[in-house]
Amino acid sequence: MAIATQARPSSLLRRALVADALVSGAAGALQVAATGPLSGLLAIDAAWLQRSGMLLFVWTAFLGWVLTRKAVSPALAWTVIAVNLAWVAASILILVEGAIAPNTLGMGYVLAQAAVVAIFAELQFFGLRRQSRG
Repeated sequence: MAIATQARPSSLLRRALVADALVSGAAGALQVAATGPLSGLLAIDAAWLQRSGMLLFVWTAFLGWVLTRKAVSPALAWTVIAVNLAWVAASILILVEGAIAPNTLGMGYVLAQAAVVAIFAELQFFGLRRQSRG
């Protein structure tokens, strides 16, 4: 038996954005703070880890700004979804093209990040749909 809950139209979208910001910030902090150990453990160049970690800080700040809006506009939500999908595509592309050559654990790390980001994009999409249906 399913339990139906009445939620504000934008609550799923807003919760997905908060989760995205928290996870992105944590991943960025991990990659920047532990670049050396992670590089050795994952066989991913330290510069890649550090740069992508810094990029995650910028992304987290952007999401924080989005969350300060009283309402998330469809255009802003689509921007977030598009950037998340670009991250997923780029994560797969750097592996396929050989831009990085991680070990098995490193490949799992990159693919796990891509999977989590894809889930965020999906939740944001459904949150936007729910918000649009109001």
